[in-house]
Amino acid sequence: MIAQIVKFLNALNSNRNPSEIANAFCLGLMLGFMPKNNALWFIIFVFFFFVRLHKPTYVITAFLFSQVAWLLDPLFDNIGYKILTIESLKEFYGWLLEIPFVGFTKFNNTIVMGSFVSGLVLYIPMFFLARLFVLVWRKKFAPRLGESALMKTISKAPIVKTLIDLSEDL
Repeated sequence: MIAQIVKFLNALNSNRNPSEIANAFCLGLMLGFMPKNNALWFIIFVFFFFVRLHKPTYVITAFLFSQVAWLLDPLFDNIGYKILTIESLKEFYGWLLEIPFVGFTKFNNTIVMGSFVSGLVLYIPMFFLARLFVLVWRKKFAPRLGESALMKTISKAPIVKTLIDLSEDL
């Protein structure tokens, strides 16, 4: 996990495309919100490992958002209930459940559906916010942080030097 964090910090300050980092952040948010005990989570997790995005950011944000997702479960439950009880979609949901293995996605669980839809709805605004954060970080905060006395002191610590050397090898 430390290597993932080091790669994430390197990406913030590197020549990486800010959209790759923002995309990874948003997909990590979507995965972090969803419960992990269903096939839909695993399908999305594996599928996006084949897409061009910053994978350490993807893994870190999924982990971080999964730590706070339980706080939003009542909201996800309400959203999922409203979506799953739409009268005109009941036949469609029934048809989906008849397809082999679709039931393993647990899309008919209110929290799974609510968290998935919430992640989709938040994707676009969070993409632009994350991209803006990366750009502002590179332009304003990274130079100031690198020149601060605190960072110069911390970077002299042996453990930090080791981590920096490790990150350069990755």
